[in-house]
Amino acid sequence: MSKEKARNVGELKQSGYKVLSVKEELRKNLIRKISKGEKLFSDIIGYEETVIPQLENAILAGHDIIFLGERGQAKTRIIRELTSLLDEEVPCIEGCEINDNPFKPICKNCRSRLETEGDKLHITWLPREGRYGEKLATPDTTIADLIGEVDPIRVAEGRYLSDELTIHYGLVPRTNRGIFCINELPDLAERIQVGLFNILEERDIQIRGYKIRLPLDVYLVASANPEDYTSRGRIITPLKDRYGSQIRTHYPRTIEEEISIVELEKTRYEDSGFTADAPIFMKEIVAEFSALARKSPDVNQKSGVSVRLTICNYEVMIGNAMRRAVKLGEKRAVARISDLPYLLASTTGKIELESIEEGTGGRVIETLLQKAVLNVFNRRFSVQEFTDLIQRFEGGLKVDVSEDIASKNYLGLAEVLGGLGPALERLGIGKEPAELASGVEFILEGLHLNRRLNKERQGVKSVYGVH
Repeated sequence: MSKEKARNVGELKQSGYKVLSVKEELRKNLIRKISKGEKLFSDIIGYEETVIPQLENAILAGHDIIFLGERGQAKTRIIRELTSLLDEEVPCIEGCEINDNPFKPICKNCRSRLETEGDKLHITWLPREGRYGEKLATPDTTIADLIGEVDPIRVAEGRYLSDELTIHYGLVPRTNRGIFCINELPDLAERIQVGLFNILEERDIQIRGYKIRLPLDVYLVASANPEDYTSRGRIITPLKDRYGSQIRTHYPRTIEEEISIVELEKTRYEDSGFTADAPIFMKEIVAEFSALARKSPDVNQKSGVSVRLTICNYEVMIGNAMRRAVKLGEKRAVARISDLPYLLASTTGKIELESIEEGTGGRVIETLLQKAVLNVFNRRFSVQEFTDLIQRFEGGLKVDVSEDIASKNYLGLAEVLGGLGPALERLGIGKEPAELASGVEFILEGLHLNRRLNKERQGVKSVYGVH
């Protein structure tokens, strides 16, 4: 009889089903994936040669894991996706709060039921998504949250406090035979860390002075900020020693990886009658901005600069382009340089500055954006390529650009500027007006930041020229 049809312990025995521990299960399925050449995770980018091999080694070794990294490095996502290495479903005793193994239950109630009902004891099949538990560690987290507490209702029903059946189990026992994650582990109070260590290492629970043995089968994974994890007093040594592998995550190491993550994670809408996008150089500017912020002395590097900053900045940039297109009645929205000032709103709350002086944030963000545009421009062009254009500006040419100028107006502007065809072609810009507007603004801004053109701001309008 196949395991899918087994309805009680007897049928499960007849099927020949073997119950594996969580670590054995993860290891078995990982080996299968590796042998077939399958990717461990389909939507984790940039960790193929760093984090993923370490993670595979830890699982093969049967280690509990702690991921160390700043915010926005996909730690929690990786942990949640570990469930893909669990079997699609496993049998457990029907009605059990802690998903007991039908062949070897650990809670008193299930042991009694197995003795009484034997092979007729009903089982149920628990899907992999039901075998994951997670808790964000906070200073007010209690033993009751993680491990359990005496249930006053059960006491009122006539049970004694010394009776194991009076216990209301917490999150960790309820994730028995699954994966349990504690995010920001060092934020747990020391006494809670001791209790957690006890249940994982000594396999006992002490609740209200009552001690029971509970050999849970839980794969424990945690995340933490490196600075907090290494600080003395933030985490007890025995608990730190409990983790077999410590894996350091990191931010994307290339602009291309960051853009790939943005493309994967950005919010998508089905806008009837409109399309909105950004040329590759505008995507690079947004990614470059985050990369520069991660190195800037004006930004607190201990708190990190999340990839979520890049995603939100991209979404706001596209949002402003969309707003312009709707206002002007255009069917296509393409991001331009003149959309970048709006990134202030999506950046301010996501980076922590070293200086707390009022007004500093806007200046720091503007400077980083300018550096990002300059770097992306200089990777594509040299200023000498635009000598003829610069001479025309030196002869008195002035050009107005603005976020609210219609894209079709840039067709005439491109003709006035003249000779931009090869540069625009190198940018991947065609003759479509919205694309052309983006390319023209990028070239003008790049020349300005290379100090070959002056730029005067007049409200939302910018005037390029040579004084």
